Amino acid sequence: MTTAVQEILNMYRRIFRFIRRWHAESGQMEDTIREKQYIINEAKMSFQKNKNLMDSELIKQFIDECTARIEIGIHYQIPYPGPIPLPPIALAPLQSHGLQIQEKLRKLFRPLYLKFHDDVS
Repeated sequence: MTTAVQEILNMYRRIFRFIRRWHAESGQMEDTIREKQYIINEAKMSFQKNKNLMDSELIKQFIDECTARIEIGIHYQIPYPGPIPLPPIALAPLQSHGLQIQEKLRKLFRPLYLKFHDDVS
């Protein structure tokens, strides 16, 4: 088994160990169940979507994103990705063509923990 495959499997195991210890900040059991299910679905979807990555640099970036998302979850007790920050000059008036530029800036300023995540807030 290659090193990259081993790292991916270790990350997958780490995510499921993380889920076993997860408790919603609200303390409500139904919130905990909902958040655990979200984390499971997000992990499965992300690993499935990126299963054909062959470039070692992309694999490293994917592992770094997973690690960052776990650390954010541990530190802030939030399983969901946060909003993408934009510099103030990136906000375009609604009547201009700046919305395309704004979308490009969203992609450019996308944080590490959302690089492989599909949804843009």
